[in-house]
Amino acid sequence: MRSVLTGVVLPAVLVVGSVGGAAAYTVVTVGDADRTVPTTVWAEPAKEPANDPAAEAWRGQASTPLGKLLLPVPDGFRLGPDIGEHGNDVELNAQQAIAVMKEWGSGLSGKNRREYEKRVNRLGLRGIALRSYATEFAERGGVYEDDVVVTIELTRVKDKARVREAYEVQTGLAKMLKLSKGPKITGHRNSACFLVEQDKRAEGEGPGEDERLGGMQCFAYDAEVLVSVEAQGTAASFDENAVADLVQEQLDHIASPGEYV
Repeated sequence: MRSVLTGVVLPAVLVVGSVGGAAAYTVVTVGDADRTVPTTVWAEPAKEPANDPAAEAWRGQASTPLGKLLLPVPDGFRLGPDIGEHGNDVELNAQQAIAVMKEWGSGLSGKNRREYEKRVNRLGLRGIALRSYATEFAERGGVYEDDVVVTIELTRVKDKARVREAYEVQTGLAKMLKLSKGPKITGHRNSACFLVEQDKRAEGEGPGEDERLGGMQCFAYDAEVLVSVEAQGTAASFDENAVADLVQEQLDHIASPGEYV
């Protein structure tokens, strides 16, 4: 799956999904994006040599119950670009989670958007963990580019009934925006993916600027956790099935977080 994804070209970075709008990605340059992850300082030396807490920092933070459910950065990927102003690996509180989910409705207007935001307010969101992933840099035409960018968001919801409603709100929004159905996620019936075709890159954004950008959005839920995943690359080489495999890995990790390798 990793080798398939590395064929996707993304010369600029996505301000993804919930922060940038459900069907309208914003592309920005990434040269100085901060991809570092804070590490833990060990207060006291142990009698036996302890594992270096920074050794696996590149896979992402896992210091909270919700953060531990985020898929660790797989081999062939690294931590990606910042998600809006939030960084690339972060957990937000309930009010911030509500604001993030409301941004998914930025493609709506008038009555539809007001109704969508009312439904979000009723969901009982408790918090959200976000992480972005990018495949390794590849040099094309003397320019280093991201092959693909994926953002995963895990939102803690009040209870199982509310998390199903949250899932229906998100999938309903995708249908309202008339997004085409994407591939199914193997082994996870409470999931749905949608394909997104983007406009051509703006002039001057790099090699292949005449290529059309494509992407996919997936939603799922498990227990009290709503899962939202976005990916983007050029439409000509975007592999939706490879992205679906990554979504499956995330959902498998939520089901058995201790078994991820």
